[in-house]
Amino acid sequence: MKVLLTGANGQLGLCFQDRICDSIELTALSSKELDITCKAAVQKIVNTVKPNVIVNCAAYTAVDKAENEPELAHAVNCQGPENLAYAAAMLDIPLIHVSTDYVFDGNATEPYLPTDATSPQGVYGQTKLAGEQAIKAITSKHIVIRTAWVFSEYGNNFVKTMLRLASERDELGIVADQHGCPTYAGDLAALIVALVTRIESGDFSDYGLYHFCGDKAVSWFEFAESIFAVKAKLNTDFSIPKLNKLTTEQFPTPAKRPKYSVMQDNRLSLLNLPNASHWQDSLKTVIKKLNK
Repeated sequence: MKVLLTGANGQLGLCFQDRICDSIELTALSSKELDITCKAAVQKIVNTVKPNVIVNCAAYTAVDKAENEPELAHAVNCQGPENLAYAAAMLDIPLIHVSTDYVFDGNATEPYLPTDATSPQGVYGQTKLAGEQAIKAITSKHIVIRTAWVFSEYGNNFVKTMLRLASERDELGIVADQHGCPTYAGDLAALIVALVTRIESGDFSDYGLYHFCGDKAVSWFEFAESIFAVKAKLNTDFSIPKLNKLTTEQFPTPAKRPKYSVMQDNRLSLLNLPNASHWQDSLKTVIKKLNK
């Protein structure tokens, strides 16, 4: 079983490589090694590797910068997935692609389902939705997984930012009126590995759109509290900074953040696949790794 992984140096790409099973022959390429926005480059590598599955973890994720770089965000988040979808369709192989909660407007009061209407509020969400739509239009053999609030021991993320700021400041202001579901990239990677394994066995035909995120919704403020509580238990000399609740209006950003981006999807459990990230347990694992 041959798998082509794009975005290999990102949080999810690295976690996927950590969890890949021995039966998989993996070709893992970073954005420097494969520019997915170049159709010719994508076709060349796909024709060379001849994968059985393509896993796309490449994305433009700088939410605020996207407001000033819409062309680049569109190239990576829409044109890139489109190129991968064409290549997958040519070989009649599945494409697994990761999307985001930012495709929604954040005005809901109940968890978003995959069937709910989308209404992205910024360039990042708009380009990610365009990528989803491009894939759907090109190949039926697609698995699009929307996720949210991704963290891990790799790259830049909220957990690592909070721990860094705690080492620099005695007091922090954290937004408390935005709610979502933290997701450990390792849990999402484990789902994708399970999907690849199921495809390898020939026992998968449920292509389409799924949601996968944390099993408990919290605010950014509550997430920060959890991070510092775990850190304090592991390091008795760790001093938890004073935390002050901020409103979205008190912490303005170039891109509008959804105030409610909680998602839900029980269909994965019906397929005997992981259907949520148990992020509180995973948070302990991540902070232990960062302590080393």
